[in-house]
Amino acid sequence: MEFLLQPLTLLTFFPLVGVLVLLFTPGERKDAIRWTTLVTTLITFGLSIWVLTMFNASDVNLQLVAKYDWITVAGWNIQYHLGIDGLSILLVLLTAFLTPISILSTWTAVEDRVKEFMVYFLLLEVGMTGVFLAQDLFLFYIFWEFTLVPMYFLIGIWGGPRRIYAAIKFFLYTMAGSILMLLAILWLGIYGQTFSVPELVAQGNIPTNVQWWLFLAFTAAFAIKVPMWPLHSWLPDAHVEAPTAGSIILAGVLLKMGTYGFVRFNLPLFPEAALKAAPWIALFATIGIIYGAAVSYAQSDVKKLVAYSSVSHLGFVMLGLFAMNPEGIAGGILQMVNHGISTGALFLLVGMIYEQTHTRELKVYGGLWKITPVFGTVMLIVALSSMGLPGLNGFVGEFTILLGAFGSGAIGNAWYAAISALGVIMAAVYILYMFQKMFLGPQGEIVDEVKKHGHAIRDLNWREIATVVPLLIFIFWIGLYPAPFFDLMAPAVDNLVGMLPLP
Repeated sequence: MEFLLQPLTLLTFFPLVGVLVLLFTPGERKDAIRWTTLVTTLITFGLSIWVLTMFNASDVNLQLVAKYDWITVAGWNIQYHLGIDGLSILLVLLTAFLTPISILSTWTAVEDRVKEFMVYFLLLEVGMTGVFLAQDLFLFYIFWEFTLVPMYFLIGIWGGPRRIYAAIKFFLYTMAGSILMLLAILWLGIYGQTFSVPELVAQGNIPTNVQWWLFLAFTAAFAIKVPMWPLHSWLPDAHVEAPTAGSIILAGVLLKMGTYGFVRFNLPLFPEAALKAAPWIALFATIGIIYGAAVSYAQSDVKKLVAYSSVSHLGFVMLGLFAMNPEGIAGGILQMVNHGISTGALFLLVGMIYEQTHTRELKVYGGLWKITPVFGTVMLIVALSSMGLPGLNGFVGEFTILLGAFGSGAIGNAWYAAISALGVIMAAVYILYMFQKMFLGPQGEIVDEVKKHGHAIRDLNWREIATVVPLLIFIFWIGLYPAPFFDLMAPAVDNLVGMLPLP
């Protein structure tokens, strides 16, 4: 009983209670299924707030630790080991926050096999939360791989016309990198006689020449998940074909598993290799920032435009993390949260208009502001957030990252930061281009096309407003007063930087 009532265990596995209830709910009772899932995710979010109230940001050690012997065979001691600190607290909260929003977005969008959809989504939440809390490499790998299964089915069953192709591509890309990471995990377990991440970090005796190969193996898995250029080609297909809720959680949480992996494992476990790789990571991140922004502008499909913008935005995160100083790492972690909120909101809004028009082609839109002023206002706020307007959340993260990158001895060249800063300007170009095409100018042909089917394009209803308002609150909160978010992670970030070799 003590194991089940441990706060982090309860937070991680509570969605399984919802799964159990759904298994005994008849599939034709769609509203009951939806409400059961929503209530389950809201309770899970409440549990995350409970964890936050017990969290002491000034303590750099793991907190609320759940640690039990799990698999002991032939000298191996694999543990069930969960813990939370300043590096993971915001991402755990983000996961619990975005999941009920994703469920609300499906209320009328998913009508086929609703029960199975909700079961997969709750299972996905278990896997994502476990990734951010696991402190044993073997346990982490199980959660990491587990997330592939529900996401594969969410894309493959409820996705668009090319859903099978996108689902298989997503699965194979991620699996390819994960196999290399598994080999590195096995080597670490044999060499260190433990899979415990804190114990391996404390040992700190991995030979420098071996560190490099282990670093590359972990990087293969994490860089694909981010995704970093040039390993990004699975992402646009997955986003475009995924249902709206899948796109929200993919952009909001699943991509952060990759960037989090660099913070939790690559930097503290392989510090010398990380320092050696920092200029190269900065180079690929900078290319990704510019490439993602340029390709976004070239898109005619609004969902694909937002998808490619993730390549650009997450390039900033990687640049900040490998600045290897407090400003860069703190800015990178905050930008993970910012991207989850802003890009998640963009996918949510695109899904709302797609539900009415059944098209994402920019050329058929136009003049929507006059027809849907509330929708237009919300989209404008989210768009400005995504492009990094001062006063909104995106600016805070990007500014802090660039501040860290300019003064980074690890990167060793201010030109990476200078060139990356152009990505902010390019973001304004493609975001404002998208907004102008959809909401301004003459009325687009899609308006008349929708009328032919007996109804007009409507503005946001109360359910849709309730879905998006929490995202808007955090967009303004982080943009105007980010101090509480930095305070949660600052001691842990300073402790991590203290472990890294000075360039």
